[in-house]
Amino acid sequence: MSTPFFTNDAVVLGILLAVLAFIFKTSSSENPRWKKFYTYVPALLLCYFIPAFLNYPLGLISPKDSNLYFIASRYLLPASLVLLTLSVDFKGILNLGSKALIMFFTGTASVIIGGPIAMVTVVAYAPEAFGVDGVQEIWRGLSTVAGSWIGGGANQTAMKEVFEVDDGIFSAMIIVDVFVANLWMAVLLYGAGHSERIDKFFKADSSAIEELKGKIIDYQKSIMKIPTLAELTTLMAVCFGVVAVGHWAGDTIAPWIEENAPELRKFSLASKFFWLIVFATTIGLILSFTKARKLEGYGASRIGSLFLYMLVTTIGMKMDIHELKENWDVYKYFILIGLVWMLVHISILLIVAKIIRAPFFFTAIGSQANIGGAASAPIVASAFHPSLAPVGVLLAVLGYVLGTYGAWICAQLMRIAS
Repeated sequence: MSTPFFTNDAVVLGILLAVLAFIFKTSSSENPRWKKFYTYVPALLLCYFIPAFLNYPLGLISPKDSNLYFIASRYLLPASLVLLTLSVDFKGILNLGSKALIMFFTGTASVIIGGPIAMVTVVAYAPEAFGVDGVQEIWRGLSTVAGSWIGGGANQTAMKEVFEVDDGIFSAMIIVDVFVANLWMAVLLYGAGHSERIDKFFKADSSAIEELKGKIIDYQKSIMKIPTLAELTTLMAVCFGVVAVGHWAGDTIAPWIEENAPELRKFSLASKFFWLIVFATTIGLILSFTKARKLEGYGASRIGSLFLYMLVTTIGMKMDIHELKENWDVYKYFILIGLVWMLVHISILLIVAKIIRAPFFFTAIGSQANIGGAASAPIVASAFHPSLAPVGVLLAVLGYVLGTYGAWICAQLMRIAS
């Protein structure tokens, strides 16, 4: 491959941030044309594919001549996990009622169960498409989908690094993730317009949802403020302090396991990156029970989201569109796995919703907080009522907490099944 036009990382970083700024500016525009465009093309998809297009066929940038992905995955990714889990309000989540939590955890469990079921089903249907080696390795790629569908982009990238997923396979998995997840989100948005009819079918009482609106709006207003320099510095110190602890833990624990318990390597417990992510998520969760949770008022989740999207653009830069085109005959089966996986998820959700008579709002948010994460759960929630958008955020943040753990369990089940 020829040398890209831009090889200086400072220039590449500026280009990627300009891409993000363009996407965020246009996706939030009131211009009817942009609104119509983003109705059909998700902003997250552009965050992946514009950098990929800049790589191939334009040849302006290349991951082979850049260290940005390494920096983003080792520093910004764990930092984003800390900042996003800091804002977990378990009391607020519990106040949503048991049915909301039941539907959320059902969504999580159905993703974990659906992964191995979908993989085994499709591989049995078309074993020749994967080959013996492919069947043994496919679970690694699917672990990234599990990370995304339980938590979000941060957890997806964590699984890519923990299980050492090939960039070509990862490109295919991004397509599976985005295509299938957005297809389901479109169904949920349509269902939001017919929620009363659906609630009648499920014999659900949705009166509790009305009580949530005022409480959540008041909470958001009570913690938001314009941070001072000292407060922003404190936020960064807490965030990257935890990242430092995570790196230290990884550098200490992983070599010890490698030397003293090598049989645990098959569970990725000898991976430094695994321990970095686990410590970042766990400490962030612990801090959410302390006064540190008030750092959300300084913009913790917004900064965490920015870090996450910066990571997404570096992943997009690594996507090999040329390889996808050349190997479409195999990758189409990955999409089939995603569709079967989603069908398992939906079936289990609807069965549980019918049994406990959960309002469709809880079903939709319980699913989207897993499948879509903080990027799209508020969109689905606001389709029911704008003031309910923070409910999607609360459950999606809980998904970030569970994403690494749940995806790891799902990956191990798929490894055993393979």
